[in-house]
Amino acid sequence: MHMLPIIHTIVQSQKRFQNLVTMKAPRSDRKGFILSSLLFILFLCAFASINEFRFDKLLKLGRCAFSNASSTKFLATNSSSSNDDIRILIGILTLPDQYHRRDFLRMIYGTQSVIGAQVDVKFVFCNLTKEDQQVLVALEIMRYDDIIILNCKENMNKGKTYTYFSSLPEMLNDTDKAYPPYHYVMKADDDTYIRLASLVESLKPLPREDLYYGYVIPCPSMDPFVHYMSGMGYMVSWDIVEWIRVSEIPKNHMEGPEDKIFGDWIREGHKAKNRYNGKWSMYNFPEPPTRCTHELWPDTIAVHLLKNQEKWIQTLKYFNVTDNLKPSKLYHIP
Repeated sequence: MHMLPIIHTIVQSQKRFQNLVTMKAPRSDRKGFILSSLLFILFLCAFASINEFRFDKLLKLGRCAFSNASSTKFLATNSSSSNDDIRILIGILTLPDQYHRRDFLRMIYGTQSVIGAQVDVKFVFCNLTKEDQQVLVALEIMRYDDIIILNCKENMNKGKTYTYFSSLPEMLNDTDKAYPPYHYVMKADDDTYIRLASLVESLKPLPREDLYYGYVIPCPSMDPFVHYMSGMGYMVSWDIVEWIRVSEIPKNHMEGPEDKIFGDWIREGHKAKNRYNGKWSMYNFPEPPTRCTHELWPDTIAVHLLKNQEKWIQTLKYFNVTDNLKPSKLYHIP
C-alpha cells in the first residue's frame, strides 16, 4: 500500500476541519464531517494493525535470518571437526612449584598442530600447600585453564597416578558434551617430549576400547602382554579409566613404581585385550646410551629423560620445530 495517497487524505481532512471550525459550518455538515472522520480513524487503525503485523513478521524473519547466519558461521568455523575425530587427554604429572617447566611445556605443545584429533594437554598435581601456590596457580588457571588439581598429598609412587585416572570420570561428567569425553587418556612425565601429530597418526588405526598403549618394559621386550608400559607416557582407552574408578583392584594396590603398579592392575583385572607397543618410536634420549634408547630419528612419537635444557634444545633442533617461524622485520634469527 502506498503512503502518499494516505498522507494526502490526512492533509485534506485537516484543512477541511480548519475550514469547518473557522466558518462555523451548519450542523448537518458537521455531522457528516464527524462521521467521515470516524470512518477515516477506523481505516487508520486497521492500516496500522496490518502494518504492525507485517512489521512484526519482518522482525521475526530478520531474527531468524540472523540466527541462521550465526549458526552457519559457527558450523563453518568448526567444519574441520567431526564426531569421528580422536579425542585425547594428556595429563602431565608434575609439581605445583614447577612454574617455569609448565611455561616451557606450554610453548612446546602450544606450537604443535594436529589434524583429525582434539588433543588437550593438562598439568596434574595434588593439593596446594603454600600461600604463593594458591595465588600463582590460580593465575595460571585463569590464564591457561590447563591444570588439574587432585585431592591428594603430593607423591610419586603412593597413589597419585590412581587418583589422576580415578578422578577423571567425575571431573568430566558433562551430559551436554559428547561421550566419551576422551577416547584415550595418557599419563606422561614432564621430561617427555611428545610429538602430537605422530601420536595421533599411530592411534588412528587402533581400537578405541580396551586399549593399553606405550613403551613396553623391560627394554628388550617387544611383547606388551607380558609386562607393563613405561611411565614416560602410557595411554588407555576411556572404558579402562571408568573401570579404574570403580574397581577394587587399583584401590587395594596403589604403592610402588607407578607404571609397574598400573600394569599390575591391567593384568589382574584382565583388561586391555588391545595393546600397542610404541617401540621404537618411543625411547629415552640417546645419552647416556642404554638398552632403552637409540639415536633421534624422524619416526618418533616420544623422547624421554630430557632432564636439562641442553637435551631439550638438541631434541627440538633435530625435529626442526622452528621451521614454521614467519619472517618479519621485527627480528632476525640465523
